[in-house]
Amino acid sequence: MGSVRRNIIANYAGGLWSALMSFAFVPLQVRYIGIEGYGLVGIYASMQVWFALLDMGIAPAVSREMARFGAGAHSARSIRELFNSLELVYVCLAALLAAVVVAGSSWIAAHWLNAQSLPVATVAETVGLIGCVAALRWIGAFYRGVLIGLQRQVWLSTFNSLFATLRGAAVVLVLAFISPTVQAFFIFQGLVGLLEISALAIIGTRRNLPRVPEAARFSPAAVRQVWRFAGGMAIITIISILLTQVDKLVLSKFLPLSQFGYYMLAYTAASVLHLMTTPVGNAAYPRLTELVTARDTTQLAATYHGLSQTLTLVLVPITVVMALFPQHVLLLWTHDPVITAAAAPLFSMLLVGNMLNGLYFVPYNLQLANGWTRFSIQVNLIALVVLVPVIYFGVRKVGPVAAAAAWVALNASYIFVALPIMHRHLLPGEQWRWYREDVLGPAAAIVVAVLGVRWLTGPADPAAPFAMIATLGLAAAAAFAAAALTIPRARFELRTRLGAKS
Repeated sequence: MGSVRRNIIANYAGGLWSALMSFAFVPLQVRYIGIEGYGLVGIYASMQVWFALLDMGIAPAVSREMARFGAGAHSARSIRELFNSLELVYVCLAALLAAVVVAGSSWIAAHWLNAQSLPVATVAETVGLIGCVAALRWIGAFYRGVLIGLQRQVWLSTFNSLFATLRGAAVVLVLAFISPTVQAFFIFQGLVGLLEISALAIIGTRRNLPRVPEAARFSPAAVRQVWRFAGGMAIITIISILLTQVDKLVLSKFLPLSQFGYYMLAYTAASVLHLMTTPVGNAAYPRLTELVTARDTTQLAATYHGLSQTLTLVLVPITVVMALFPQHVLLLWTHDPVITAAAAPLFSMLLVGNMLNGLYFVPYNLQLANGWTRFSIQVNLIALVVLVPVIYFGVRKVGPVAAAAAWVALNASYIFVALPIMHRHLLPGEQWRWYREDVLGPAAAIVVAVLGVRWLTGPADPAAPFAMIATLGLAAAAAFAAAALTIPRARFELRTRLGAKS
């Protein structure tokens, strides 16, 4: 568990810094490019996810094989051939995706997006830039998958922090002193993306892969070797993208771009939870894969519960605090009562949905470690059949709140319907421990503690920022105290440290 602990700490350090760079400067970005411009930033975020449709499961497959290489399942030559072959496929697909978006940018601007103040020509030009920038970020996901599988996560976290600073903070300088336009925003993001993938390819992956006497070339056999798992992951990815992006697709079509901007701002703020989830998942996946490969079921169960409890500790307290005090959080972030009033209800609901999604992350990684992709495909197909019409008709009838509510319901079904089935197949006898000790028991105590603070304190007041900060601090202290007292792993760590000091 030592390497897992190190990776989790490094991932959280990098993730928290990346979160700060991503979220702290959003209000300034909105000030320079406007709410419609930020709506286009939301389109960029959605497009990055849609690009994963053509990933075909390559990134998770290469990550899994790198972890299996660490467990002795590959030779130096076979893993190098696999890397070179999949890298070529990935780069070619990225170029194709960028070309398609650039070719269709005028149609998207004129017939899909509903801009009211930005000229159609400006929107079209920006959409073309978005396609190129998203393709560059997509290539970076491949190299990150390699480094995660090789468990080079300390280096990767430092690297991610550096480039998050460039994307979040440095772009504000460009907007302030060079050009306060959405085109300048994306041109700068493209330059950063080029530098990023060059460093990931040369300094990151190639220096951490084993050397071979002869240069490894493209090998169709190496690609076929992972095709079954990659194919399953591709189907999961496609369905997952439809599940997570159908709200943005419908809202961008039926809402004015300004209203879509409010939804995307709430979505962006709620996405901070992904930065709390991803570090544990990145550490969990290669470790669980190693234990499954070694058939060490006792250590596998212990690691599974330990990671689940760690995720509850870092995810649930912060979610409950923000979901019960949304006005405090958004006012301190945006300093704008209008934005806060429009986004706060959506923010709370999206937070709860993201929390439930995050709690399912360790069980999901256990499925991938076992190569069991069929179950996720079946579950997500059923969810897709139900969710798409609900969002479509709900958004047209009551607006964006329907999309947020559907997201909560979808992730609740994973926790209470899919999870028991998964446990019966992969970890029989561990289900109730997961509910009782790992997640639901501690979550209930955290909610009660934060509700007590809410009952004792007043509403958000834009004229009293320090009072709002104090309220959030008190709520966070109560939440983490409740978590520390009810999560077994946290209690053990607390007793150990207190015993060592005494």
